[in-house]
Amino acid sequence: MVAKLLLATGNKGKVRELRELLCDLDFSIVTLDDLDERPEMPDETGVTYEENAKIKASVIAQKTGLLTLADDSGLEVLCLGNRPGIHSARYDKDEQSRIDKLHRELGARIPTAARFVCVVALSLPTGDSRSFYGECKGQIIGERRGAGGFGYDPVFLVEGMEKTMAQLSSAEKNELSHRARAVRASAKFMLSPEGKEWLQS
Repeated sequence: MVAKLLLATGNKGKVRELRELLCDLDFSIVTLDDLDERPEMPDETGVTYEENAKIKASVIAQKTGLLTLADDSGLEVLCLGNRPGIHSARYDKDEQSRIDKLHRELGARIPTAARFVCVVALSLPTGDSRSFYGECKGQIIGERRGAGGFGYDPVFLVEGMEKTMAQLSSAEKNELSHRARAVRASAKFMLSPEGKEWLQS
């Protein structure tokens, strides 16, 4: 029987990206919506991306008995002291207003250096977890460009490209994004001898 890997997120944009990035693994990828009883996601009480990712992964893994993958990610704007950071998803009430608030805070400092950061946590039902880091550098621009992606993607110009994250194709985003880099690192681990031994522990 093919082992299951549960994606602990309710964000449909993340689910789509994660499915694409993990398609080469010999796992049946399931989401919270696929479960007969959907567990409630725990509060993100950590002070780092890694802590929040591990909280989500370990709690859901223990509730469901499934190998679980969770991530925590955020936008860090250098001139704002790396804010909004771990509070990126709670910076304001919705995606539109979060970008508007960011632009108001930055004012004349646009364009300005920024980076997306992601930590992916894998957790066994025992609570044992491993974490993986990824980042993507770029800058915040003053206009929205592109219809793809989600969150701050339309105003994040990727370093070395003339495209925002929202203008990238799926193939480009799966190569360059912070989440792609962290997820690929987790997939590489699961395929390694060390990872296979850990999965059996």
